[in-house]
Amino acid sequence: MDYLNRSAAGFGDDIWQRIDEAAVHAARDVLTGRRFIPVDGPYGLGLTAVEAGEDGYCREPGHDEAGAVTSRAIAVPMLRRSFQLSIRRIESFRRQGQPLSLTVVAHAAEAVARREEEFIYYGQKDFQLPGLMTVDGKAVHRVGDWSNTEQALNDVLAAVTALDRNGYRGPYALALAAPLYNGLFHRYEGTELTQLEHLRRLCELGVYKAPISGGVLVDARVGRLIIGQDLMAGYARQDGIHHDLYLSESIVLLIEQPGAVCLLESVQH
Repeated sequence: MDYLNRSAAGFGDDIWQRIDEAAVHAARDVLTGRRFIPVDGPYGLGLTAVEAGEDGYCREPGHDEAGAVTSRAIAVPMLRRSFQLSIRRIESFRRQGQPLSLTVVAHAAEAVARREEEFIYYGQKDFQLPGLMTVDGKAVHRVGDWSNTEQALNDVLAAVTALDRNGYRGPYALALAAPLYNGLFHRYEGTELTQLEHLRRLCELGVYKAPISGGVLVDARVGRLIIGQDLMAGYARQDGIHHDLYLSESIVLLIEQPGAVCLLESVQH
Protein backbone atom coordinates (compact mmCIF):
# COMPACT_ATOMS: atom_id res chain seq x y z
CA MET A 1 0.00 0.00 0.00
CA ASP A 2 2.93 2.37 -0.63
CA TYR A 3 0.73 4.41 -2.98
CA LEU A 4 -1.19 5.56 0.13
CA ASN A 5 2.03 7.16 1.43
CA ARG A 6 1.22 6.15 5.02
CA SER A 7 4.86 5.86 6.10
CA ALA A 8 5.29 9.60 5.54
CA ALA A 9 2.74 10.46 8.22
CA GLY A 10 5.05 10.06 11.19
CA PHE A 11 2.45 8.26 13.31
CA GLY A 12 2.01 4.56 13.80
CA ASP A 13 -0.27 1.75 12.75
CA ASP A 14 -2.43 2.18 15.87
CA ILE A 15 -3.67 5.57 14.64
CA TRP A 16 -4.09 4.34 11.07
CA GLN A 17 -6.20 1.49 12.44
CA ARG A 18 -8.40 3.98 14.30
CA ILE A 19 -8.79 6.06 11.12
CA ASP A 20 -9.70 3.01 9.05
CA GLU A 21 -12.23 1.78 11.61
CA ALA A 22 -13.86 5.21 11.91
CA ALA A 23 -14.14 5.50 8.13
CA VAL A 24 -15.64 2.05 7.61
CA HIS A 25 -18.11 2.49 10.47
CA ALA A 26 -19.33 5.85 9.15
CA ALA A 27 -19.59 4.67 5.53
CA ARG A 28 -21.50 1.54 6.50
CA ASP A 29 -24.28 3.64 8.01
CA VAL A 30 -24.79 5.45 4.67
CA LEU A 31 -24.37 2.67 2.11
CA THR A 32 -27.38 0.72 0.89
CA GLY A 33 -26.46 -0.52 -2.59
CA ARG A 34 -23.77 -2.84 -1.25
CA ARG A 35 -26.34 -4.56 0.94
CA PHE A 36 -28.27 -6.09 -1.94
CA ILE A 37 -26.06 -5.94 -5.04
CA PRO A 38 -23.37 -8.65 -5.26
CA VAL A 39 -19.88 -7.25 -4.64
CA ASP A 40 -16.92 -8.38 -6.76
CA GLY A 41 -13.39 -7.54 -5.62
CA PRO A 42 -11.41 -5.67 -4.50
CA TYR A 43 -9.03 -6.04 -7.42
CA GLY A 44 -6.66 -3.22 -6.51
CA LEU A 45 -5.98 0.38 -7.40
CA GLY A 46 -4.86 -0.49 -10.93
CA LEU A 47 -8.36 -1.49 -12.04
CA THR A 48 -9.34 1.47 -14.21
CA ALA A 49 -11.88 -0.20 -16.53
CA VAL A 50 -13.88 -3.43 -16.83
CA GLU A 51 -15.25 -5.28 -19.84
CA ALA A 52 -19.00 -4.94 -20.37
CA GLY A 53 -21.37 -6.83 -22.62
CA GLU A 54 -20.32 -9.18 -25.40
CA ASP A 55 -17.75 -8.82 -28.16
CA GLY A 56 -19.24 -8.06 -31.54
CA TYR A 57 -18.62 -6.66 -34.99
CA CYS A 58 -18.48 -2.88 -35.08
CA ARG A 59 -20.44 -3.25 -38.34
CA GLU A 60 -21.40 -6.13 -40.53
CA PRO A 61 -18.49 -6.79 -42.92
CA GLY A 62 -19.00 -7.06 -46.62
CA HIS A 63 -18.47 -10.39 -48.40
CA ASP A 64 -14.96 -9.38 -49.55
CA GLU A 65 -13.64 -7.67 -46.39
CA ALA A 66 -12.38 -8.67 -42.96
CA GLY A 67 -14.61 -8.04 -40.00
CA ALA A 68 -13.56 -5.95 -37.00
CA VAL A 69 -14.57 -7.37 -33.64
CA THR A 70 -14.58 -4.95 -30.73
CA SER A 71 -15.12 -5.06 -27.00
CA ARG A 72 -16.77 -2.47 -24.79
CA ALA A 73 -15.28 -1.29 -21.53
CA ILE A 74 -16.60 0.99 -18.82
CA ALA A 75 -14.51 3.19 -16.57
CA VAL A 76 -14.06 2.50 -12.86
CA PRO A 77 -14.33 5.91 -11.19
CA MET A 78 -12.22 6.82 -8.17
CA LEU A 79 -14.03 8.65 -5.38
CA ARG A 80 -11.95 10.85 -3.08
CA ARG A 81 -12.42 13.21 -0.15
CA SER A 82 -9.69 15.12 1.72
CA PHE A 83 -9.63 15.92 5.44
CA GLN A 84 -7.22 17.23 8.08
CA LEU A 85 -6.13 16.03 11.52
CA SER A 86 -4.44 18.32 14.02
CA ILE A 87 -0.75 17.51 14.56
CA ARG A 88 -0.96 18.74 18.16
CA ARG A 89 -3.98 16.60 18.97
CA ILE A 90 -2.39 13.49 17.55
CA GLU A 91 0.69 14.16 19.68
CA SER A 92 -1.52 14.75 22.71
CA PHE A 93 -3.16 11.37 22.09
CA ARG A 94 0.19 9.63 21.62
CA ARG A 95 2.08 11.26 24.53
CA GLN A 96 -0.58 12.08 27.12
CA GLY A 97 -3.34 9.64 26.23
CA GLN A 98 -5.85 12.42 25.55
CA PRO A 99 -8.98 11.57 23.49
CA LEU A 100 -8.56 11.78 19.72
CA SER A 101 -11.63 12.95 17.85
CA LEU A 102 -12.03 11.38 14.41
CA THR A 103 -15.23 13.21 13.49
CA VAL A 104 -13.58 14.64 10.38
CA VAL A 105 -12.77 11.11 9.24
CA ALA A 106 -16.42 10.12 9.64
CA HIS A 107 -17.58 13.16 7.67
CA ALA A 108 -15.15 12.37 4.84
CA ALA A 109 -16.26 8.73 4.76
CA GLU A 110 -19.91 9.76 4.64
CA ALA A 111 -19.17 12.06 1.70
CA VAL A 112 -17.50 9.23 -0.24
CA ALA A 113 -20.37 6.87 0.65
CA ARG A 114 -22.99 9.37 -0.53
CA ARG A 115 -21.15 9.72 -3.82
CA GLU A 116 -21.06 5.92 -4.20
CA GLU A 117 -24.80 5.80 -3.61
CA GLU A 118 -25.32 8.47 -6.28
CA PHE A 119 -23.34 6.41 -8.81
CA ILE A 120 -25.29 3.24 -7.94
CA TYR A 121 -28.76 4.75 -8.20
CA TYR A 122 -28.32 7.51 -10.79
CA GLY A 123 -25.05 6.71 -12.53
CA GLN A 124 -22.93 9.43 -14.12
CA LYS A 125 -23.99 10.67 -17.53
CA ASP A 126 -20.65 12.35 -18.25
CA PHE A 127 -18.89 8.98 -17.83
CA GLN A 128 -21.61 7.06 -19.75
CA LEU A 129 -22.36 5.10 -16.59
CA PRO A 130 -26.02 4.17 -15.98
CA GLY A 131 -27.53 3.69 -12.52
CA LEU A 132 -30.43 1.59 -11.31
CA MET A 133 -32.82 4.53 -11.71
CA THR A 134 -31.56 5.64 -15.12
CA VAL A 135 -30.58 2.49 -17.05
CA ASP A 136 -32.31 1.86 -20.38
CA GLY A 137 -34.43 -1.27 -20.53
CA LYS A 138 -35.82 -1.14 -17.00
CA ALA A 139 -39.49 -1.60 -16.19
CA VAL A 140 -41.43 1.40 -14.83
CA HIS A 141 -44.46 1.57 -12.54
CA ARG A 142 -46.04 4.82 -11.35
CA VAL A 143 -47.05 4.60 -7.70
CA GLY A 144 -50.20 5.95 -6.08
CA ASP A 145 -50.81 7.63 -2.74
CA TRP A 146 -49.04 5.62 -0.04
CA SER A 147 -50.99 7.34 2.73
CA ASN A 148 -53.61 4.76 1.74
CA THR A 149 -52.52 1.74 3.78
CA GLU A 150 -53.02 -0.79 1.00
CA GLN A 151 -51.40 1.27 -1.77
CA ALA A 152 -47.75 0.52 -0.92
CA LEU A 153 -48.29 -3.23 -1.12
CA ASN A 154 -50.33 -2.91 -4.31
CA ASP A 155 -47.62 -0.85 -6.00
CA VAL A 156 -44.79 -3.16 -4.97
CA LEU A 157 -46.80 -6.18 -6.09
CA ALA A 158 -47.31 -4.47 -9.45
CA ALA A 159 -43.55 -3.95 -9.72
CA VAL A 160 -42.91 -7.57 -8.78
CA THR A 161 -45.38 -8.66 -11.47
CA ALA A 162 -43.57 -6.50 -14.04
CA LEU A 163 -40.23 -8.14 -13.21
CA ASP A 164 -41.84 -11.57 -13.09
CA ARG A 165 -43.14 -11.03 -16.65
CA ASN A 166 -39.54 -10.32 -17.68
CA GLY A 167 -38.40 -13.62 -16.16
CA TYR A 168 -37.01 -12.20 -12.91
CA ARG A 169 -38.68 -14.08 -10.09
CA GLY A 170 -36.57 -12.84 -7.18
CA PRO A 171 -35.29 -12.61 -4.60
CA TYR A 172 -35.90 -8.87 -4.64
CA ALA A 173 -34.59 -5.79 -2.86
CA LEU A 174 -36.57 -2.57 -2.52
CA ALA A 175 -34.98 0.87 -2.12
CA LEU A 176 -37.23 3.81 -1.28
CA ALA A 177 -37.03 7.55 -0.80
CA ALA A 178 -37.22 8.62 2.84
CA PRO A 179 -40.89 9.79 2.77
CA LEU A 180 -42.05 6.50 1.25
CA TYR A 181 -39.92 4.38 3.58
CA ASN A 182 -40.87 6.27 6.73
CA GLY A 183 -44.56 5.91 5.92
CA LEU A 184 -44.23 2.12 6.05
CA PHE A 185 -44.20 2.16 9.85
CA HIS A 186 -47.98 2.56 9.85
CA ARG A 187 -49.78 -0.55 11.10
CA TYR A 188 -52.57 -2.26 9.25
CA GLU A 189 -55.87 -1.50 10.91
CA GLY A 190 -56.70 -3.98 13.66
CA THR A 191 -53.24 -5.64 13.61
CA GLU A 192 -49.73 -5.15 15.00
CA LEU A 193 -48.22 -5.73 11.55
CA THR A 194 -46.54 -2.73 9.94
CA GLN A 195 -46.42 -2.22 6.19
CA LEU A 196 -42.61 -2.44 6.41
CA GLU A 197 -42.74 -5.89 8.01
CA HIS A 198 -45.19 -7.02 5.35
CA LEU A 199 -43.02 -5.80 2.46
CA ARG A 200 -39.91 -7.43 3.94
CA ARG A 201 -41.64 -10.78 3.50
CA LEU A 202 -42.01 -10.02 -0.20
CA CYS A 203 -38.58 -8.41 -0.65
CA GLU A 204 -36.27 -11.05 0.80
CA LEU A 205 -33.09 -9.05 0.10
CA GLY A 206 -34.38 -6.18 2.24
CA VAL A 207 -36.17 -2.85 2.16
CA TYR A 208 -33.89 0.18 2.40
CA LYS A 209 -34.14 3.92 2.88
CA ALA A 210 -32.05 5.41 0.08
CA PRO A 211 -31.11 8.90 -1.21
CA ILE A 212 -33.45 8.70 -4.19
CA SER A 213 -36.76 10.01 -5.46
CA GLY A 214 -39.51 7.40 -5.60
CA GLY A 215 -38.20 3.86 -5.38
CA VAL A 216 -36.67 0.95 -7.23
CA LEU A 217 -37.29 -2.80 -7.06
CA VAL A 218 -34.29 -4.92 -8.02
CA ASP A 219 -33.89 -8.63 -8.74
CA ALA A 220 -30.68 -10.25 -7.46
CA ARG A 221 -29.46 -10.90 -11.04
CA VAL A 222 -29.20 -7.21 -11.92
CA GLY A 223 -25.40 -7.16 -11.99
CA ARG A 224 -22.36 -6.55 -9.81
CA LEU A 225 -20.59 -3.85 -7.88
CA ILE A 226 -16.97 -4.14 -8.97
CA ILE A 227 -14.42 -2.74 -6.54
CA GLY A 228 -10.89 -1.77 -7.47
CA GLN A 229 -9.64 -0.25 -4.23
CA ASP A 230 -12.03 -0.40 -1.31
CA LEU A 231 -12.37 2.58 1.04
CA MET A 232 -8.93 3.42 2.45
CA ALA A 233 -7.10 6.38 3.97
CA GLY A 234 -3.91 7.86 2.57
CA TYR A 235 -1.45 10.60 3.48
CA ALA A 236 -0.72 13.75 1.45
CA ARG A 237 1.40 16.19 3.49
CA GLN A 238 1.64 18.28 6.64
CA ASP A 239 2.06 22.01 7.16
CA GLY A 240 3.18 22.07 10.78
CA ILE A 241 -0.42 22.51 11.98
CA HIS A 242 -2.38 19.77 10.26
CA HIS A 243 -1.80 16.42 8.65
CA ASP A 244 -3.53 16.42 5.24
CA LEU A 245 -5.10 13.04 4.58
CA TYR A 246 -7.74 11.63 2.23
CA LEU A 247 -10.14 8.76 1.82
CA SER A 248 -10.52 7.12 -1.57
CA GLU A 249 -12.08 4.13 -3.28
CA SER A 250 -12.67 2.97 -6.84
CA ILE A 251 -15.96 1.28 -7.70
CA VAL A 252 -18.41 0.82 -10.55
CA LEU A 253 -21.87 -0.70 -10.92
CA LEU A 254 -21.94 -3.15 -13.83
CA ILE A 255 -25.60 -3.58 -14.77
CA GLU A 256 -25.73 -6.85 -16.68
CA GLN A 257 -29.51 -7.31 -16.84
CA PRO A 258 -31.45 -4.02 -17.00
CA GLY A 259 -34.72 -5.92 -17.15
CA ALA A 260 -34.12 -6.93 -13.52
CA VAL A 261 -34.97 -3.37 -12.43
CA CYS A 262 -38.38 -1.77 -11.95
CA LEU A 263 -38.49 1.96 -11.27
CA LEU A 264 -41.24 3.14 -8.91
CA GLU A 265 -42.04 6.63 -10.10
CA SER A 266 -43.51 8.96 -7.51
CA VAL A 267 -44.49 12.61 -7.34
CA GLN A 268 -43.47 12.57 -3.67
CA HIS A 269 -40.01 13.82 -2.71
